[in-house]
Parts: sequence; structure tokens; C-alpha cells
Amino acid sequence: MTPSRWYFKVSLTSLSILMVLMVSCSPPLPGGFPGAGSSSADSSIAASMSRSEILQESWQAYKRQFIQADGRVIDREANDRTVSEGQAYAMLRAVLIDDPETFSKTLEWAESNLQRRTSDGQPSDALWAWKWGEDANGNWGVLDPNFASDADLDAITALILAARRWNRPDYLTLAQTKLDDLWNLSTMRVPATAQRYLLPGPAESFVQPDRLILNPSYLAPYAFRLFAQVDSRDWLSLVDSSYQVLNEAASLSSQGLPGDWVVLNLGTRRLEATSADETEPSIYGFDAYRVWWRVALDAVWFEADQAQAFLQTHLQPLRYQWQAEQKIPAQMDLQGEAIVPYESTAQYGMLYAAFSLVDPAVAAEIQQQKLLPTYRRGIWDSNDAYYTQNLCWFGLAFPYDAIADWLNAEE
Repeated sequence: MTPSRWYFKVSLTSLSILMVLMVSCSPPLPGGFPGAGSSSADSSIAASMSRSEILQESWQAYKRQFIQADGRVIDREANDRTVSEGQAYAMLRAVLIDDPETFSKTLEWAESNLQRRTSDGQPSDALWAWKWGEDANGNWGVLDPNFASDADLDAITALILAARRWNRPDYLTLAQTKLDDLWNLSTMRVPATAQRYLLPGPAESFVQPDRLILNPSYLAPYAFRLFAQVDSRDWLSLVDSSYQVLNEAASLSSQGLPGDWVVLNLGTRRLEATSADETEPSIYGFDAYRVWWRVALDAVWFEADQAQAFLQTHLQPLRYQWQAEQKIPAQMDLQGEAIVPYESTAQYGMLYAAFSLVDPAVAAEIQQQKLLPTYRRGIWDSNDAYYTQNLCWFGLAFPYDAIADWLNAEE
């Protein structure tokens, strides 16, 4: 075992010990930021619960509040719409917590309702339309037929894991069908850089004559490694380009922070920040939080040195800010200056996962001061906070120890 592998195992053990000590010895702390609606009594109850109990309780609460009986996941913060991301998150959570019934329902709803179709109504591919909801005439259906590759990527990951956990070869077959379309429609090789990149969606939306528009939080090296186990295409090439994009995107920030969006200039072959007047800003915000989680998964699932190096380097500014102020703004510009005056529980969920690897003491403090005080009877922040429920759950559930049995292909 190399020193880096030993460090990760010791870090996780140390984190467990620190959390027990902090929960039993530290006084209750107030929420202190918008959305921290739990009372001190609720916080005390949460502090007395095991992590497994919180994960089970919050999953049951999420199903009651956000998942219809037919499997539709509702984003209650956005006119009760459904997005493909939500269906994929529910599938991934279901396989991780061993809930095959919910997995099946959410998958079936998405397959039936998010199918992308040609102008004559025929299925065009196996990817999902990203937005479904009520239109201006009061009719419910697909509102935007474009796909969002992060959702399809997460759904395919969930299908592969479900096939292995529950011995469902039909799930693997569906995953492989989707991989064919994801590769053909959402990856692109750029001759100028000799690299293949994951696009955030259809090429017509994100490929321009002189540049590609990229989203670092969509990049999932652990998923590409899984895909390479079940599909013959060169998915590992996306691991390399992902870390290139992640590191170059962070270098655009004086604080080493990932941005929500970046562009690849095809002339200079370098990444650049988006301009201030574009709809996809290069700020550290709600998309970028997921970078920490996705890279941390590659670190623990596949012991990737690139992942460890990224986290050790780029978490440092946030570690210093946390240690100095015990809070981190919800959005910052690339110079690390706060754009908004509030914090984000969703961000703390993602940071908990990442810091559990590189600084267990900080992770334990985040759990005690930010994740437990905002948790009440299965819900973080509020009953409408769909995105927060998912990011907090994924963060707190990290590193999903049971999954080790399903990471290596036996097909």
C-alpha cells in the first residue's frame, strides 16, 4: 500500500472518531444563515442520530415530499417542474440505499416521459429531455427537448451499479444503449488539443466555431472508469481531459476555485472564463459545488492520484476561509470575493465529502455546525429545497462503503 492510499484510509477512520467526539462534547450551535430553520431541540435530536439513521430518515422524507407515486421527482422550487437531473439523483440514491422499488419507478417514469423524439414523433435516442413541466397553456409535458449530459451520466452510473447490486442484466443493457448515444451526441474530439471532451449537452448548443462551452461540474472521472468496464469506447480518454479541464479551470481563479462554466478557446487551445454578459457565468456557485464530490468519488472508488492532488491543492483556500470565519459564501467570483451575503447548505454537503478525505477535522466541524443544525425530521433547510436535499444526502453518505463490491466488472 502506497503512502497516499494509507492516508485516505487513516483520514476516513479519523473522521469517524472526530465526529463522535464533536457530537458528544460540543455545545449546540445556532444555524446562523438563511435556511437554518431547525430549532436547538431538533439539532440535538439530529446530533444524537447515527449517520445511517439520518440517511434512512432523510431518504424516506425525500420520497414523501419530492417523489410522486408514479416515480416523477418534483422540483418544488421551480414551479413543480421535473428535470432529468432529479430522476437520475433519485436512481443513484435508491441504488446506494438499496431501494429497488423506487429505483424502478423513477427510471420508468423518466423513460416514459422524458423520451427525446424526432419531428414525426419517433424516439431519436436513449437520452432524456432535461426539462418537463407545465407550459403556458396549462399542458404538462417536455418543455425543452435538449439533454443535460450530467443527468444522463448519473443515470447510466446508477444503472450499472443497480445491475450489479440486484443482478439485473436488463439494467446493464439499457446503460450500454445510453452509453452509445452519450458518446455520439455528447462527446467531441478536438483535433487542436488531441483530446475528447464531455459536452454539457447537444453539440449545437455548446460547440461554436471558435470555442466549446464546458461545465466542470459535469465531469465525472469515476463514471468514465465505470463506463470503460462495460463499453468498448475509449472512455478513459475522458478521464484525462476531465482533469485537464478541472485543473485549468481552477487556475483561472486566483483562489484556485472551480467555476460553474468555462470556455475552451479553439484558437489558443486554452480555457478561458466566460464573459460577464453571458448566461453561463464563470463564478464559483451552485454547479461548481459538485466538483468536490465528483473528484472525491474518483479518489475513494478508484484511488486516483489525480483526484487526491486536485483536492489537496484546490480545497486549501476554502479550508483557510473556513478556519478563519467558520463560514463560506454561497457564491464567489474567481478572486474569491463573495457575490452574495448568504451561505449554502448544499455547498456544505459537497464540502463535507471532500474534506472527509483531506482534512477530517474540518469535515467534522462542517457536519456539526452546518449540516446538523439545518436538518429537521428528514429535511435540510426547507420542504421545497430539492437540490439541497440531494447534495446534502450525497455528501453525508460519502464514501458509500458498500459500493466497493460493485466497482469491478464481472460481466
